[in-house]
Amino acid sequence: MTDSRRHAARQHRGWARLAIAASSTATAAAAIAGVFALVFARLIVTPPRRPNNDIRILSVDRDSGLISFTVHANSVFDGKFGVWFGKDAGYLKVGEIVRLGARSVTRRIISIDEGAPIPGDHCRFSSWFYRDPAELGYAVEDVEIATEFGPAPAWRIDPAPQAVNDGGIPGSHWVIQVHGRGVDRRECIRAVPVFRDAGFTSLLVSYRNDGIAPASDDGRSSLGDTEWRDVDAALDYAVARGASRIILMGWSMGGAVVLQTITRSRHAEKVVGMVLDSPVVDWVTELEHQADLFRVPRFLRVIVFGALARPWGRLVTGQSAPIDFERLNFVSRARELTRPILLLHSTGDTYVPPTASAALAAARPDIVTFPAIDHAGHTRIWNRDSDAWTARIAEWIRSTSGVR
Repeated sequence: MTDSRRHAARQHRGWARLAIAASSTATAAAAIAGVFALVFARLIVTPPRRPNNDIRILSVDRDSGLISFTVHANSVFDGKFGVWFGKDAGYLKVGEIVRLGARSVTRRIISIDEGAPIPGDHCRFSSWFYRDPAELGYAVEDVEIATEFGPAPAWRIDPAPQAVNDGGIPGSHWVIQVHGRGVDRRECIRAVPVFRDAGFTSLLVSYRNDGIAPASDDGRSSLGDTEWRDVDAALDYAVARGASRIILMGWSMGGAVVLQTITRSRHAEKVVGMVLDSPVVDWVTELEHQADLFRVPRFLRVIVFGALARPWGRLVTGQSAPIDFERLNFVSRARELTRPILLLHSTGDTYVPPTASAALAAARPDIVTFPAIDHAGHTRIWNRDSDAWTARIAEWIRSTSGVR
């Protein structure tokens, strides 16, 4: 073999090795990307259990009623909030921002409900504010809803006697509240006063996989596609006790659950209206938004949706059945809705942007009341301005034909 041929052969082998290495690298990268997509899909249907305590208490001045925190998107949010601290053993409530610096924010202490906050404690802000409906000063009854997986705890609060007497409202008026993903029925306590004053019995329910109600067999969230059955069981409970004019209220994913309930429950004719706070109206829109936040490439999103919506995905996600995303899209299903809806969704919601809510309101202006709300975060409209939030619901109840 001549020198030129030997050189050409060596060069060919070199390029072949590079091609094999590049192919192996590409295959490995594709495999890693695929695994990431499947992990992302599994996270979507796995109920979160460990909230992040990613804010730190810097100082506490009980004499002046002030407390300082590290600057964080949640600690600088305007309004009134609960704060968990001391590994969730302590709880306090804060109000207005007194000072805001580059690294610290000082807020007014409304109350210290449990524990003793100390500098250095890690904490997190909660939009719930209340932890128990008894804090409102009303009589609360612990009840159980018979679901397919066992009894699910709920709180029942009866209407204000004066509201019933003055308005001539019988005991047939109920509101059933449905909390969002990753939280529990405590999220709903804020809405009890406005409905109680309007003469409604309040039922704050739990549902499968929320950490309070019995878990489903697969222990997975179906984004409302099966959770609605537990709300249907709550409707059974209410109807058996005389409820015939029912409002369903849903927070965040609870909005998706409520929309499934109104279109699939055998008691739908007894529901006279819905109140949706920061709701998920279309899960594809919401999951696309989350994918944007995590910079998930377009081709991987196909894998994510396939894992969630196709039978093969159960091997990865652990779901007992695929999710029907078309059924969860109430922009495309807007014409199927017939009851009045009060839709409260802020333009400042970066977790569940109001895109789909605005589209639903535009599609059904005949039944949807969609007030303009700015500068409030996800399920934080009440926290930012509880008086305005309460007034909107009270006015909707008074003015909407059929609700009252």
